Amino acid sequence: MKGQRVFRRLTVAELGPWCAAHPNALLLDTRDAASHARDGWPGAVRLCSDNQDDLLLRTARARPVLIYCYHGNASQPWAQTFADFGFTQVFDLIGGQTAWVAAQNAPAPAAPATPPAPPRKPPTQALSDWLRAEGFDDPDARGPHGNTPLMLAAWRGDAAIVSALLHHGVTLDAVNRDGNNALWLACVHGDLSGIERLVRAGVPIDQTNTTGATALMYASSSGKATVLRQLLALGADASLRTQDDFSALDMAASVECLRLLRPARQPIPSESPP
Repeated sequence: MKGQRVFRRLTVAELGPWCAAHPNALLLDTRDAASHARDGWPGAVRLCSDNQDDLLLRTARARPVLIYCYHGNASQPWAQTFADFGFTQVFDLIGGQTAWVAAQNAPAPAAPATPPAPPRKPPTQALSDWLRAEGFDDPDARGPHGNTPLMLAAWRGDAAIVSALLHHGVTLDAVNRDGNNALWLACVHGDLSGIERLVRAGVPIDQTNTTGATALMYASSSGKATVLRQLLALGADASLRTQDDFSALDMAASVECLRLLRPARQPIPSESPP
């Protein structure tokens, strides 16, 4: 039996950083219409039985969803509904609007002085030349299909450019129009050292694309056992499922991939000659 999809609960302290990291998130207010009109969050949509079907059917399931209510109780079944419907990034707020208002009214603690972040180093001449030749204005620019320079270099297996971009400090969690990141493109190329370099640098190993698929699922479905083994060794989560409820194991395209993903207690019997 397949496990129930889950959502994550955010604390008020996590809310600000989460919203900053997810500017395109769908914010849903489950409170009554008067409360929503009075102090609903900017950009939030009131969620009720009248519009639930429209929101569930018309919202991209890879889009982050944050649901809040009065006290953090009613938001939970709503969040579970979205998770069960295949949304891959569903969150609700612990304590709801009440906790959020209380936090706004609390005196802010004195923040310790922190030194300003050092300015980003300019690209090396070699990197600048490569960017110019590929039609990129800067190391985080977007090219065809929303691919960044790091994605292009990873897809080509260009270790020198990948290293230069990582050293420069490019955005590591960028995704293209399919929701795939640089690690996915590195897996397409199949360069094991490049895959490890990206993961060690901080490129998310379990990034889910617009269908809910991960790089591990791609490697499994493509029969790339060596890539699959590398991702597993680096900590990829084999329990994740797509929006259609398929896991990497379900997608395995070869016996070797099955052996890597199937628990040891369920060995695949060896074939015997007829």
